[in-house]
Amino acid sequence: MYNLLLKELKLGVSPFFYILPFLTGALMLIPGWLYFIVLLYFCWITVPNMCGAYKSQNDLQFSLMMPVTKKDIVKAKVAVIVILELLHIVTAVIFGFINTQLYPDFTNFFFGPTVGFWGLGFIMLAIFNLIFISMYFKTAYKFGAPTIVAITAAMLFAGGAEWLGIKNSTIFDLFKGSGADNLAIHVPILLTGIVIFAVFTIIAYHIAIKRFMKVDI
Repeated sequence: MYNLLLKELKLGVSPFFYILPFLTGALMLIPGWLYFIVLLYFCWITVPNMCGAYKSQNDLQFSLMMPVTKKDIVKAKVAVIVILELLHIVTAVIFGFINTQLYPDFTNFFFGPTVGFWGLGFIMLAIFNLIFISMYFKTAYKFGAPTIVAITAAMLFAGGAEWLGIKNSTIFDLFKGSGADNLAIHVPILLTGIVIFAVFTIIAYHIAIKRFMKVDI
């Protein structure tokens, strides 16, 4: 499993996708921006291009020729997705912290990079994982429909959250600035988001295994 994961990280993922989180994370420095977009770049750019590379390189056939099980193949690919997602979040958090130091008194037009906001980010990626991973491993080859459906669901969540913030001044005030004055509320939101991310991804992983076991190459 360890060697298979290394194969995915070294051969399956372009080096650009290890740099991309730092490029998109820097967008957190734009004051008052729609920060959900920073995480959505993973869904928009990394996933479809990574799966496209898998397809063009016949990665599935190559993986099945190796002395590994289908379960290990799924586990390695899901692990890569999670690793890249966490890389996007960590870099965005770092730049988000810099944002709050540069603009301590700036009133955001949308949700600010608060502790609770990252909880919402985890939930958004959890929704993406549940849909994309479950659908993709029906074939482990066709990625167009899974990507479109998963991205749409993630964007609807992000848009819905921002819309609630715009319509409800209490929610907006909670997520503006750094949110340091409301950590008692933000920390549970973050922890809830992390739990949902873990649970949804594990569910998607088990669904993917069941579906991939039925794939006949």
